[in-house]
Amino acid sequence: MTIPPAPLRLSLDGDALVANWRALDAMSGSAACGAAVKADGYGLGARDVVRRLSRAGCRDFFVATWAEAATLGDIAPASLSVLHGVRAEDMDLALAGPARPVLASAEQVRRWREAGGGVCDVMVDTGMNRLGISVEDAASGLLDGLTIDTLMSHLACADEDVSMNARQRDALAGLRGRTAARRMSLANSAGIALGGDYHFDLTRPGIALYGGVQCAAHAVHIRQVVFPQAQILQRRHVKAGETVGYNATWTAPADTQVAILNIGYADGYLRCFSGKGGAHSGDRKLPVLGRVSMDLLAVGVDAAAELAEGDWIGLDYALPETAMLTGLSQYELLTGLGQRFDRVWM
Repeated sequence: MTIPPAPLRLSLDGDALVANWRALDAMSGSAACGAAVKADGYGLGARDVVRRLSRAGCRDFFVATWAEAATLGDIAPASLSVLHGVRAEDMDLALAGPARPVLASAEQVRRWREAGGGVCDVMVDTGMNRLGISVEDAASGLLDGLTIDTLMSHLACADEDVSMNARQRDALAGLRGRTAARRMSLANSAGIALGGDYHFDLTRPGIALYGGVQCAAHAVHIRQVVFPQAQILQRRHVKAGETVGYNATWTAPADTQVAILNIGYADGYLRCFSGKGGAHSGDRKLPVLGRVSMDLLAVGVDAAAELAEGDWIGLDYALPETAMLTGLSQYELLTGLGQRFDRVWM
């Protein structure tokens, strides 16, 4: 039996994705520009993202876990790194390749060396106090004997103008030539915009690839990629004085035409959109009415008299503006979009 199309979808702009990578590649100067595709390509579908960016010229891809790496194995990206390193449970898969671990602790270094592991990457903690070996350990010989492709670190405050950025940059730069690493890498999406001193040999953008805007330089170049849409399940007439949704939080000030959409907080369209989110049909604005339910949403459609059951409505979802409206981060807005969406590339 054929499963029918879902009543909600993500319309994904492949040209915008590629244009964003090319803009970030140009901003990276002489450094190679990679792509973070963890969390299933930030919710877009990692396999489709890798295919499109590989065709555009991207060669370096980054996932979080070995399970994520396994889903990309048959695509064979030119270079695939697993950011969370290698646990004992991961060793069989890691040693089988072709992905390589980003070793992040002295224990992981020991485990990889004793197993006769091949090429690896190494994460150095330059001040974020998350993953990574210390700068002192990196310089003291802990990594001797390893075949290291990329020595990397991660900026904690790249989207802010703070002195910590320069301290982290200088700490990584101080390791240049003190390990066997072929390359060095520091800058994420926002880090790329900090300038050439942060680019080293390889940049690793994530959120900006998918439409996230974290700084003025991004605002000029980065295009929206993700456009959520939902189908009208029912159109109804709500009389003046009647209420809509749980807890009756919205009361119709006048007779109102309302469309009920197949989307809710189980799909990542969270309750913080209640009473303040927006939708659209063409260039006509349609307000979200009342409280967002688990799988349903009410939208006022007085401005779109022709809309009927089965028609599609777009949800307003430009990442920077929607983050400001809801208090959610741009990362949460993308990665929280659920699996009930059909993902349709334009």
